[in-house]
Amino acid sequence: MDASAFPRYATGMEKTAEKSRGGRGPVNIEEMAAAIRAGNRTALARGITLIESTRADHQEQAQALLAALLPETGKAVRIGLSGAPGVGKSTFTEAFGSYLTGQGLKIAVLAIDPSSARTGGSILGDKTRMEELARDPNAFIRPSPSGGTLGGVARRTREAMLLTEAAGFDVVLIETVGVGQSETAVADMVDMFVLLLSPGGGDELQGIKRGIMELADLVVVNKADGDLLPAAKRAAIEYKTALHLMRPKSQHWLPEVRLASALKGEGLADIWETIQRYEEIMKKTGTLEAQRADQALAWMWNELREGMMEKLRTHEGTKSRLKALEGEVAAGKTTPTAAARSLLALLLRD
Repeated sequence: MDASAFPRYATGMEKTAEKSRGGRGPVNIEEMAAAIRAGNRTALARGITLIESTRADHQEQAQALLAALLPETGKAVRIGLSGAPGVGKSTFTEAFGSYLTGQGLKIAVLAIDPSSARTGGSILGDKTRMEELARDPNAFIRPSPSGGTLGGVARRTREAMLLTEAAGFDVVLIETVGVGQSETAVADMVDMFVLLLSPGGGDELQGIKRGIMELADLVVVNKADGDLLPAAKRAAIEYKTALHLMRPKSQHWLPEVRLASALKGEGLADIWETIQRYEEIMKKTGTLEAQRADQALAWMWNELREGMMEKLRTHEGTKSRLKALEGEVAAGKTTPTAAARSLLALLLRD
């Protein structure tokens, strides 16, 4: 990522060093954190850019920023939204977001776009797909490239969510690519997982992966208007029956099915009431607190796995051995397990 996209941030000794060289010095992390707490959109956007950077020095500064803001996080309703391409995710997100801001709430949308194979950047750009919501002073939309990440969720989406919470947003909506990959990634960072489906029913129900249905806390049948309304009602009944045959995620909540027309703005109040009721039940039973704790641990282990893989690729001892071992495994001269253990032994030894 181009470092010129945001100013360089530093704390402590680095800032002192800048001053000793006679420079004006970088913006202090504490100052940036204070600006985000105050709801400054520019500071929030720059903070997210900082945490998305892959540069080691930027990542160190990003972690300092997150540590400073951590006490202000955790107050928002976290909603994950997924669905196959063409189901109307962006239209629904804009309509639902506009409904929420109309209720006096501040909403942040973290929209994960497909990535360009050439540049790694976002392809679709949700600010152009949600023009009305993008102009709403109580809404913040941040498109981020998925980078090919499993589940269509950018690696730093979790941290971006924490920044938006610290900035005072009441609802954080994470809209995924929805390309049929495992959506466990988004389910592991939100309070409620909402699955958006078309009014196809029947044959479409057969094509839906059981796994993603089991992740859903709420199923919304979109495009329930006009000629599609009867089909949407039939589909809702079929989806409801299918959900009752599956094991619920929580003993305190059975997944529900709702009809909506994002185009006409219908069904949105009912959906929000369902989400609020879900949050209330989860909080009252202590399930939400336990769920967020489990998610934090899953996040830690994911970061550990990512860090280990990066270390294996860049560590001098393993980097020089990696190609040779790959060749031996491909040629059948050694087993994948033996090769992996050999690399780990090299890494741990150093």
